[in-house]
Amino acid sequence: MDKIVPLPAKKVIKALEKIGFQQIRQKGSHLFMRHPDGRTSIITIHPGDDIGKGMIRKIINDAKITREEWLKLV
Repeated sequence: MDKIVPLPAKKVIKALEKIGFQQIRQKGSHLFMRHPDGRTSIITIHPGDDIGKGMIRKIINDAKITREEWLKLV
């Protein structure tokens, strides 16, 4: 089984956009994304820093997708 690894914010945003999430607004380093069906997630953007495993796990839960689906997206 593949492991969830830290990823750059750009890659996380692209993966979420592939499944229909849209960037709604950004305030400072927090990007708010929403899916047409109402699911939302907040991505923290820190240039030069990857998003950690714990945060990625939270994003996966917010997006209501499985770990396998996530690994296919990225």
